[in-house]
Amino acid sequence: MKVLFISLGCDKNLVDSEVMLGLLAEKGYQMTDDETEAEVIVINTCCFIHDAKEESIQTILEMAEYKKEGTLKALIVTGCLAQRYQQEILDEIPEVDEVLGTTSYPEIVDAIENALKGRAEVRMTDIDALPLVDTARQVTTGGHFAYLKIAEGCDKHCTYCIIPKIRGNYRSVPMERLIKEAEGLAEKGVKELILVAQETTLYGKDLYGEKSLHRLLKELCRISGIRWIRILYCYPEEIDDNLIQVMKEEPKICHYVDLPIQHANTDILKRMGRRTSKEQLEEIIGKLRKEIPDIAVRTTLITGFPGETEEQHQELVDFVDEMEFDRLGVFTYSPEEDTPAAEMEGQIPEEVKEDRQAEIMELQQEIAFEQAEDMVGKEVLVMIEGKVADENAYVGRTYKDAPNVDGLIFVNTEEELMSGDFARVKVTGAAEYDLIGELIS
Repeated sequence: MKVLFISLGCDKNLVDSEVMLGLLAEKGYQMTDDETEAEVIVINTCCFIHDAKEESIQTILEMAEYKKEGTLKALIVTGCLAQRYQQEILDEIPEVDEVLGTTSYPEIVDAIENALKGRAEVRMTDIDALPLVDTARQVTTGGHFAYLKIAEGCDKHCTYCIIPKIRGNYRSVPMERLIKEAEGLAEKGVKELILVAQETTLYGKDLYGEKSLHRLLKELCRISGIRWIRILYCYPEEIDDNLIQVMKEEPKICHYVDLPIQHANTDILKRMGRRTSKEQLEEIIGKLRKEIPDIAVRTTLITGFPGETEEQHQELVDFVDEMEFDRLGVFTYSPEEDTPAAEMEGQIPEEVKEDRQAEIMELQQEIAFEQAEDMVGKEVLVMIEGKVADENAYVGRTYKDAPNVDGLIFVNTEEELMSGDFARVKVTGAAEYDLIGELIS
């Protein structure tokens, strides 16, 4: 039985997909990349913002066509869109056989077997359950880095965000399970662990009575074979001295922090339901840079939030100019039904949001290009990800670059390198967001 698996959305979703792939492989299902020969198609969906929702729906509709022509016998939809629009998916798209919610993915094998018998149903488990599967994941990221999902859900309830309603309350994965999973990944050749959750910095508060990310990091650093540990999705207000200290002390932890701040105007931040003011953000970022001078700070922003004035937007532009973030992503505000922000007065026209987004990205481009030029002449440690076709060059990442969101470095050398190797490289040039370098013999 051949299964095509499509994973949409974030890296946290990808981890769920990898767990499902592990469960299917254990039962003898074969994987295929060809939708025309797939007998089962599973789509793990996203619905975080409008564009993601559109992509998910479009993908389901496209795959549904293979029910009419081809070998497709069962179409399964899981993930965030499935959780949010459970019955609607079955009603509107009759080709869909099974719908699994965000905590129901361990039932994927049963769902497929049920669908192949010609039954259609919605499978929903308690949204605050914590699915724990003992079957090993099938890593799909190339084998040299892998995401480690350390928690599920979120308690913050930002006014623009639907995640708590479809992913439930914050719940940490027990530390011993994470260590065991990380050890298993290391044995398979994973050298970089990337810690993810809706919010990583709150890890352990629900289980151990206090924030315990620093304790988890210390344990993960002990695992042989792991060279880099990277932390994403750190809420600024939860960064504490314990976390900073462990980042300073442990050489395996990349001096890289993903700090989604969303805005810099205090009034807008309040309307967003965020827990920080502009002054606090300046203080936190200042402290991180003082304590860890070579830290790469990544952030994400939202433009065109309801009620955002031109002055407030300019304040955000000035903040970006002043802070000179190493990495930056900007989203236009997307009104999501069932969220407080969607009902707020002062919704901003789409073209204004996009103009504001473009202005910030143009500024960030200048900052990023200057920073890349400043790297010329420096020596960096690079994780090799693959070879450039028909050239004596390889592509890799420095500690400043998370996969799929940040830049790359192209390494020129006559020597043969393998994916997953770590190499010392001298930066010789910069090409926009990417660097060029030569292997140091």
